[in-house]
This record gives sequence, C-alpha cells and structure tokens, in this order.
Amino acid sequence: MKTIVIAGNIGKDATTRTTQGSDKVTGWPVAVEERNGQEKRTLWFDCTLWGARGEKLAQYLTKGSKVSVSGELSTREHEGKTYLTLRADQVTLLGGGEQRQQRNDDRGQQGKSSGYGAGGRPDLEDDIPFFMEWR
Repeated sequence: MKTIVIAGNIGKDATTRTTQGSDKVTGWPVAVEERNGQEKRTLWFDCTLWGARGEKLAQYLTKGSKVSVSGELSTREHEGKTYLTLRADQVTLLGGGEQRQQRNDDRGQQGKSSGYGAGGRPDLEDDIPFFMEWR
C-alpha cells in the first residue's frame, strides 16, 4: 500500500454516485502545485471517499476550496494516459469558507443557516465525525 498526504485546491465540485453494488462513492479532483526552482507544474489527483462520510462531506468540497487528503495512492490507465488516484482515508478542509458562503448566497439560500463557526470555518463537528481543526 502506498499512503500519501496531499494538500491543494479542489478543481471541481464533488459529486456522489451510486455503484452497481448500491455503494455510494464521492469523487473530486485536487490540484497540487510542484515547484522546482523557476519551474512550476501542477499534479492532478482524482480523490474518492466511499460511504456516508463522502456523501456528507460532498457539500463542502467545492471548486477552489483548499483541502488536505490522505489515503492510498494508485494509478489508472485510460486512452493511453495515466491518472493519479487517491482513495481517501482522511479529509481536512483547510479554508475557503468565505467562497462557499458566497456561492450559497448566490444560490438563493440567504435565509438558511450557513453552518459556519467562528473564524469563517465550517461548523462540522456534528455532521462529520472525522473533522479535524487545522492549526
């Protein structure tokens, strides 16, 4: 098993789908910048989180948000290209709460509770049992 930890920006809102076996899987891409002197390169990881945890977390995994993901690294081949995949064990939201709040307001949800605690961070302790505060 190859376990890694990455931190980067979410490239697209997370989506949850049901497999043929009726299991739920949530997926989202994460961009990680790699620098070598003046050279800059972006690595993309296709992240997945299985089960109810992924379903609950999907609403917070929005494009542009910063996230840290740890899990098992693997690759997949498709049409002659190799893709990096990461089956998540732990997901930590690193910021971007103000952007999520703005997007919710744009969707006409001004009257609903935002779910954000002090400091503009999501108040997730009740919804997501594995949430860890990043300091």
